[in-house]
Amino acid sequence: MHNPSTPLVQTQQGSLLGLAEDNIHIWRGIPFAAPPVGALRWRSPQPVARWTGVREAQTFSAASWQNIDYCRELGGGDPGRFSEDCLYLNVWAPAVRTQPLPVMVWLHGGGFTIGAGSLPPYDGQQLAKRGVIVVTVNYRLGHLGCFAHPALAGEEGERVCNFGLLDQIAALKWVQDNIAAFGGDSDNVTLFGESAGARSVLSLLASPKANGLFHKAIIQSGYTLPDTPLDAALAQGEALAAHFGLSNPTAEQLRALPADAFWPLEGSLKPGPVPVCGDAVLPHPMLETFFTARQHPLPMMVGSNSDEASVMAVFGVDLAGQIQKLRQERRLGLGLIKLLYPGVKDDEELGRQVCRDMAFTTLGYVVMQAQQRIGQPCWRYWFDYVAEAEHQTYLNGAWHGNEVPYVFDTLSQVEPTRDYVNENDLAFSAQVADYWVNFARHASADDDTLPGPVRWPASVKGRDRLLRIGLNKLRGFKVENRFMRARLALFRRVMRHHVTLD
Repeated sequence: MHNPSTPLVQTQQGSLLGLAEDNIHIWRGIPFAAPPVGALRWRSPQPVARWTGVREAQTFSAASWQNIDYCRELGGGDPGRFSEDCLYLNVWAPAVRTQPLPVMVWLHGGGFTIGAGSLPPYDGQQLAKRGVIVVTVNYRLGHLGCFAHPALAGEEGERVCNFGLLDQIAALKWVQDNIAAFGGDSDNVTLFGESAGARSVLSLLASPKANGLFHKAIIQSGYTLPDTPLDAALAQGEALAAHFGLSNPTAEQLRALPADAFWPLEGSLKPGPVPVCGDAVLPHPMLETFFTARQHPLPMMVGSNSDEASVMAVFGVDLAGQIQKLRQERRLGLGLIKLLYPGVKDDEELGRQVCRDMAFTTLGYVVMQAQQRIGQPCWRYWFDYVAEAEHQTYLNGAWHGNEVPYVFDTLSQVEPTRDYVNENDLAFSAQVADYWVNFARHASADDDTLPGPVRWPASVKGRDRLLRIGLNKLRGFKVENRFMRARLALFRRVMRHHVTLD
């Protein structure tokens, strides 16, 4: 097998020179599609032009246009410079590779409006040291990544408006074509992501255009918000054009708008944190696909955190106010809520738990049941670890996104945890990262148990099992049966009712 001494690789597009750090080879800013600018804005990603000579791949590319302050505060760090020319990916690989290695492709979160594959929590070095190839991906964000308008209809022979999802699909195709040159096994690709990245994974599991491009999936803190219907997306596109003074615009007029004009939009013009359903990329709503068990058949891991409601304030959700609304909901009355959440009397706390479970926890249960219906394994988890120095600050548990630096084993590299994590926290993080790599290496329909500190069994047909990671902020792991079963079964029925009505 190829055993490179320098990080020089030959891709189908040309030669790339990376850099070496601590026995890991790194290539940054690799183009996986043509720049989506000018006439290519709001079009499917096009192939990269070949280059001659050696292209340096040692610096991260620009990220898609976004709110830099928002990303610094909530998205994982400083995304650097911005450009509409943003379709690049990054690769980490062990310097010595004697056989094809499992590949882990990461899709970042950020509500489809912020983030980048280059952010510090997503540094792939520690995972690569465990014997996998790590790929992190940029994709178009905001209105550049998801946009519908009548003037754009029919340009490609089919309706397309989920351009960010198409970017992710193009990156997966690049992996299929090129990852062997980096030492990766193109027949063992795990697609994983958090929040909007997890929602992207779910969407690709439902997309006919992504079938066969990956072989395992990890869904971290995916959420149950319904996709935006195409007609609503078209109406928003027309309102956006009117906002810029364009009445009955041509596609050329829309594409002439400045690339940095979209991300500051607020109110009804602000893009939602979900894809559009009804185009060729996502013909049917993602939730409907899982309720009817028509997802791509492959092994999955799915889970969420104990304080996912921490993200609700970002979207202006009044947690106590949600309980007031639920009191008036005929199908989900106050008495039933009290029965499901015994001992929780404060509306704020009750709202925190109910919103967490309806928006996040229930999704893992939905995915598990969909997997059982098609005979595919599903590993479920509940992440509840908080670094020891944070116990007095984060009393409600692990907040939205908290698991990411544990998964990548980057606690000691990112703000603010690098300033206070201790040896226990770092040891725990290493065990979490081991589980994720073991999934990429071992998960299959024939082997439904992952090795680790405790053996982690999948929820196969007839078995509702879940791995608790953290055990109420304590350092440990425990397999539980029928976790929150009564709550999740009820919320699933309520969700299914509304999906059916739609």
